[in-house]
Amino acid sequence: MSRYRIIFMGTPEFATPTLQALHNSHHDVLAVVTQPDRPKGRGRRLLWSPAKEVAGTLGYPVLQPLRIEEPWFIEKIIALNPDLFVVVAYGRILPGSFLSIPRLGAINIHASLLPRYRGPSPVQWAIINGDKETGITSMWMDEGMDTGDILLKSKVSIKPEDTSQSLHRMLAEIGAQLLIDTLSRLESGRLVAIPQEKADATYAPLLKKEDGRIDWSRDARSLDAFVRGMNPWPGAFTSLFGKRLKILKAKNFEKPTKEKSGTVLEGFPGDFNVATGRGVLALKEVHLESAKRLPVKDFLRGCPVSPGTLLG
Repeated sequence: MSRYRIIFMGTPEFATPTLQALHNSHHDVLAVVTQPDRPKGRGRRLLWSPAKEVAGTLGYPVLQPLRIEEPWFIEKIIALNPDLFVVVAYGRILPGSFLSIPRLGAINIHASLLPRYRGPSPVQWAIINGDKETGITSMWMDEGMDTGDILLKSKVSIKPEDTSQSLHRMLAEIGAQLLIDTLSRLESGRLVAIPQEKADATYAPLLKKEDGRIDWSRDARSLDAFVRGMNPWPGAFTSLFGKRLKILKAKNFEKPTKEKSGTVLEGFPGDFNVATGRGVLALKEVHLESAKRLPVKDFLRGCPVSPGTLLG
């Protein structure tokens, strides 16, 4: 049984189950490479990445280069003499010269069924686009954006209540097991690499804060998916009384309405129903700027919204 010398590269919470799985395996993790500490919050306190936190509890050395090309970092990686890189949501494109350092190459765990949704936000876009399934892919890395040869895949269904947060958590656990399965097949010589079909490739671009603005002219079903896909980041939002209103939970109704899109409809007490391009979106949990996130019934007690109000 081969015992691979591995350098793990990852940053967010999504990466941590795979790091834990490697720790529990018979392979050797030589070091963990993660993004530099970032200032956060009003106090701008430097925070560790989730991968760094887990690496610390497991006792692994942590490397945090500002740039992959920094000489001290390259020298350190070469001196460690790795067999493999394992990369999970590290957050930067890795140059070919760097990927060539390990004896066997670099394996990436990506949260989509490649070649669909190459790029940094595959989970969000799968939900936003109303897909019924998604999954995890392991692949050999090359210099492109998620363009390397496919090794293994694992499919999962997207449930009607899934948010990008809940789906991320599930896929992170599946990705950890898929990595262990990939290494097992590599050890036994049963790992087959399959080139991606370029014609089937789609891209999942990075989401920005303003991408969360709701277009009420869209139909209620797609807006339901939009709210879930944008939860928790960047958050679906509209404007109410000149303030930003985040919509955290919603439900679509196939109920016809003749009101202008974005109009608050008359309903039972505690209802916050909004006309869309087709159908009605019932808001269930909201967060008004400078206030607390609340279930809609509680929100409306303190901030009544009259029927006919137009959301923007």
